Amino acid sequence: MPNPVEVDAQDLFSGLPQRYDLLAELLSFGQNRRWRHAMVDAALRTAPDARRVLDVATGTAGVALHWTDRAQVEVTGVDLTEQMLRRGRENVARRGRGDRIRLLLGKAEAMPFPDATFDAVTFTYLLRYVDDPAATLVELARVLKPGGALASLEFAVPGNPALHAAWYGYTRGVLPAAGMLTGGREWARVGNFLGPSISGHYRVNPVESIVGYWRAAGIEEVRTRQMSLGGGLVMWGRKADV
Repeated sequence: MPNPVEVDAQDLFSGLPQRYDLLAELLSFGQNRRWRHAMVDAALRTAPDARRVLDVATGTAGVALHWTDRAQVEVTGVDLTEQMLRRGRENVARRGRGDRIRLLLGKAEAMPFPDATFDAVTFTYLLRYVDDPAATLVELARVLKPGGALASLEFAVPGNPALHAAWYGYTRGVLPAAGMLTGGREWARVGNFLGPSISGHYRVNPVESIVGYWRAAGIEEVRTRQMSLGGGLVMWGRKADV
């Protein structure tokens, strides 16, 4: 029986790849790229000698490509949606990075790699789409070498009441309408889904709990950075040495 969360994620994103990169930037006011760069930079500060990198929920390979811009690394990107990976492979080929990036179909909850394979692991907008975030973090930490860096980027909910009200209005009103105008029905559907999904996730998994999941998975020195007045959250840490 398919996991309902996986079915929802695959269904939600299967119609988006053709215009995903452009619309992701437009609808986030250009913040998506800046957030991803902040995540990769945090991972590199934690593991400056990283050579083998795993990027989970890689989508159209934007993070994987930035890794290869920033360091001499080989990146394995994993995603649940074949259509997104197909677009990602086109982006990788266009940039001439096929010798340094490989993209695979797979699930974050069951990585097809041996223990301690990678020097750094990054993941983006992932935890809302898995049934058990704590168990998923254990699995991602499993394939990370001791001393390696784990880093993530997720949407977040601003804590300031005024900013929260503005965020709520944008995610419930502006985002669905803008998605329809710029990307059609598929993007309107994403716009309607996104705000309630983010709010619901943090009701069940507040940031303090997520930090606890990281620590329980063996990640030390866990740090967080709010991005863009609380609309994004970068988190990173180091896997404990054996």
